[in-house]
Amino acid sequence: MQQTVGFIGSGKMAQAMIGGMVGSEVIPKDQIIASALTPATLDHVFEMFGIQTNNDNRAIAEVADILILAVKPYSYEAVIHEVRHSVKEEAIVITIAPGISSSDIEEAFGREVKVIQAMPNTPSLVQAGMTAISPNKQVTQEELSIVVQLLESFGEVEILNEGQMKAVPSISGSSPAYVYMIIEAMADGGVRQGLTREQSYRMASQAVLGAAKMVQETGKHPGELKDEVCSPGGSTIEAVARLEDEGLRGVLLAGMEACTDKVNKMSE
Repeated sequence: MQQTVGFIGSGKMAQAMIGGMVGSEVIPKDQIIASALTPATLDHVFEMFGIQTNNDNRAIAEVADILILAVKPYSYEAVIHEVRHSVKEEAIVITIAPGISSSDIEEAFGREVKVIQAMPNTPSLVQAGMTAISPNKQVTQEELSIVVQLLESFGEVEILNEGQMKAVPSISGSSPAYVYMIIEAMADGGVRQGLTREQSYRMASQAVLGAAKMVQETGKHPGELKDEVCSPGGSTIEAVARLEDEGLRGVLLAGMEACTDKVNKMSE
């Protein structure tokens, strides 16, 4: 890949994306450049990934063919105002904040801009990310293919229409947090029943990883896979019945709805 990728902002999500790109070697390190609010963060990013760093956002914007705005939603307007005259005319601007629309970006720039809304998640750091994207009409098919190739370097990519993007945080952007809670709870159960903490985390996390791979690779419905584990009158169906009684499914749905409600409020 010949494009220069610039990150304005080097927080956790940006670091996950950078780590995924560097780890997959889809793009040379010297073609990635990032800025941050503090010298300490820049030092950390340089030491961790060996990429170029600069504390001047305009310098990042001037060289980036693909500019990733990895800042908090409330900072977008100020950052764009700072760099809008430095961004290349044909640059692709990628947003990764929930609640920021393509029209918001173009309004802030004061002109038509190639915008791709993206919602990656933190497993991108280990090349196991899930990124949903939605391009605006200024992005060509060739440009979209380049961005998909870049994002696929650290996981899977799903192309959605803009109206679907508000649902993404609850299903993939924020959901690693739910899964970590489930793994932690399962590990607590293992410790409660006599396993060590280390054994419990390893066994619970591998079980979750394996179950996810079964869904992806067999093509079977999750309910069918669940049924295959549940022997008649066995221990698994007892566990499943108790989880249903305790409202596991409803609690997850409620959490996802709360996540989406928050995204909607942020976009108002």
